[in-house]
Amino acid sequence: MTRLRCAILDDYQNVALTLADWSVLADRVEITSFTNILTSTDEAARALHGFDIICAMRERTPFPRGLFEALPNLKLLVTSGMRNAAIDLAAAKHRNVTVCGTAMVGNPTIGIATGLLLELTRKIGFENARMKAGAPWQVTLGADVGGKTLGIIGLGKLGTQMAAIGKALGMKPIAWSSNLTREACAAAGVAYASKDELFATADVITIHLVLSDRSRGLVSAADIARMKPTAYLINTARGPIVDEDALLQALQDKTIAGAGLDTFSVEPLPTDHPFRKLDNVVLTPHLGYVTRENYQRIYTETIEGIAAWMAGQPVRVLE
Repeated sequence: MTRLRCAILDDYQNVALTLADWSVLADRVEITSFTNILTSTDEAARALHGFDIICAMRERTPFPRGLFEALPNLKLLVTSGMRNAAIDLAAAKHRNVTVCGTAMVGNPTIGIATGLLLELTRKIGFENARMKAGAPWQVTLGADVGGKTLGIIGLGKLGTQMAAIGKALGMKPIAWSSNLTREACAAAGVAYASKDELFATADVITIHLVLSDRSRGLVSAADIARMKPTAYLINTARGPIVDEDALLQALQDKTIAGAGLDTFSVEPLPTDHPFRKLDNVVLTPHLGYVTRENYQRIYTETIEGIAAWMAGQPVRVLE
């Protein structure tokens, strides 16, 4: 029996085949893992031609209409997560491609946001690198977060957890989003603030919103200009939520103290991007979703999704 061809995309750490039991598909599916980045639709079309099944990491490799049209063999696309804005679902339906999702576990993004907060204020990684390079003693003067105001943009599940961490650190959380009410803030034990008030008064601002037409460019040049010169901005949500040109200018001019960024408008962040050269910016390569536990859940449910589809009973179908 001819086996179906399955591509696992965006396996940058080369771990996908070790974190779940793919052997249950071995007699029916031939699996290829791609550890490189497919940088364009044309490159993806060439690399993935002839594959029947594709396993995608959410919002890493885009699937516009043109890519679906270039892959005549494609029958099943499984994505991590139950939402993937990079997939043209209408085009998939037109080409009779089933699109399924997976659950994601834990809240690994909160760990990254907290780590960025601590690195910006206490320079742990910076001083670690200096000590390992032979420096005898510290050169930085950290900022104590206790008593400072934590401004949270978006008080959903992640924002609420970030508020709890802020409280544990002795911070005073305030929150704003376009739909947020004073009652919702009170229920979470967080003070409500207007957008202008949050940007003008917070010592650390952290973003926890989904990227949408409404949130794209939500943090504007005017908002960044309202920030205190001692304030920090943390973005572990999505790069396009922030006006990156305005943020870059503020960081270069040092009109704000710094930024911690895990997400960018263009990913991977270009190697010549000015963010990489600034000493008041802490960068991580979109680590928010990257944990062993999350990957184990994603790949286990990817395998379940493939098996269910092959049995004629697809699960977690996205439409």
